[in-house]
Amino acid sequence: MARHMLSLILPFAMLPALASCSQGTNAPEGPAPISAQALKAVVKNPGVDREDLARAVDALFAPEAAETRALIVMHNGRIVAERYGAGVHENTRLVSWSMAKSITGVMIGMLVSDGRLRLDETAPVPAWQRPGDPRGEITLRQLLQMRSGLRHAEAIDPVYESDEVRMLFLDGRDDMARYAEDQPLEAEPGRQFEYSTASSVILADLAARVLSPAPDPESRRRAVAEYLRTRLFEPAKMKSMLPEFDRAGTLVGGSLIHGTARDWARFGDFLRTKGSVGGAQIIPRQWIDFMVTPSPREAQYGAQVWLNRKPTRGEAALFPDRGPKDLYACIGHLGQYVLISPGSGLVVVRLGKTQDDKLWPVVDRLADIVALYR
Repeated sequence: MARHMLSLILPFAMLPALASCSQGTNAPEGPAPISAQALKAVVKNPGVDREDLARAVDALFAPEAAETRALIVMHNGRIVAERYGAGVHENTRLVSWSMAKSITGVMIGMLVSDGRLRLDETAPVPAWQRPGDPRGEITLRQLLQMRSGLRHAEAIDPVYESDEVRMLFLDGRDDMARYAEDQPLEAEPGRQFEYSTASSVILADLAARVLSPAPDPESRRRAVAEYLRTRLFEPAKMKSMLPEFDRAGTLVGGSLIHGTARDWARFGDFLRTKGSVGGAQIIPRQWIDFMVTPSPREAQYGAQVWLNRKPTRGEAALFPDRGPKDLYACIGHLGQYVLISPGSGLVVVRLGKTQDDKLWPVVDRLADIVALYR
C-alpha cells in the first residue's frame, strides 16, 4: 500500500522541477553578448548605457544597413562613439553629396551678415535683370528655401534626363551656374517647393560674384575657397574640408565638398551651438534659426537643411514619429547624414554608400541612436 501511494505522489512532487526546466528552455533570451570590438567604438561614459549605444552603432554596420563607412556620435561636443568600415579611418575624406548644401547655406549667411548679399532682395543674377524677365523676382530667401519657381526635375528616371545629373556630369558640367540660371520659370517665385541641387549652385555662383575681384575662373575659385577656409573651416577646426569647383570657377555647392567624418561632426556641432565655436560667434545665431525654420511651402525643409517634421507632401526624410522636433539634418545622396539635436546635445554622422531605395534600415538605426539620448 505504501509503495502504491509513493507511485502516485512522486509524479506530482516532480511537477515544480519539470515546470522550472520547461520555463528555462522556453524563456525569452536576453540581448546577445556585446563584442569587445563593438565596445571599443564607444567611450566608457557616453552619457547613456554603454552597451546599448555599442549595439546601436553595431547595427549600422550590419549587412542590411550596408555600406556604412564611418559613424560618429558626438554628445555635448565630445565624441562618444566612433567606428569605420574597411579601408576607411579618421583621416579619410568622404564626399558630401547634398550635405554640401548646408555649408553653402552657412556661407550665404555670412555674406548676408557682411552686407554683401540681401535676403529679401532680387538675387543678383545678371541674366535675370533684363527688363520684363520674370525671374528677376526671385529672392535669395526663395533660393535658400527651394521655392525659386525655376524649372527643375531632380532624381528622375531615366537618370540622364535628371537636371542635377545633366548639370553635374553632362551638358552643364563645365558651367553649372549657367545651366541652372538659364532655366525658365515653371511656377511663380515663392509659390512652390521644388528640391533643387541647381538652386544651391546658383547660390554658390552669387557668392563668387560678390567675393571675386575678377570674373575669371581661377579668381572665382580662389576667392570662394579662401572665404570658406578663413571664415568657416579654420575657425570651426574643419581643416580636412576640400571643396570642388567646376571649370567656370563655381563651387559645386550642392554636391561636392569632401571631408573626414570628424570634420563633418564638427560642422554638425557648429550648427548645434548656433554658429559658436569656443565662445566665438562665427555667424549670427539668427541665421541658424532661419536655416531651421520650416519653408513656407514644405514643413520638413528649412534653408538648405532638412527638418524632423511631417512633410507637407511626399515621404518624410527623417523620422518625425520617433525623433525630437528640434532635430534637423544635412542629408546627402547614398546615405550621408549629419543629424543635429540641440535639445539632446547630440550630433550623429553617418557616411557611406547605400542606394536611396534601401535607406530605411539606415534611417531606423540612426533613429535608435537618437532615441537613446532623449
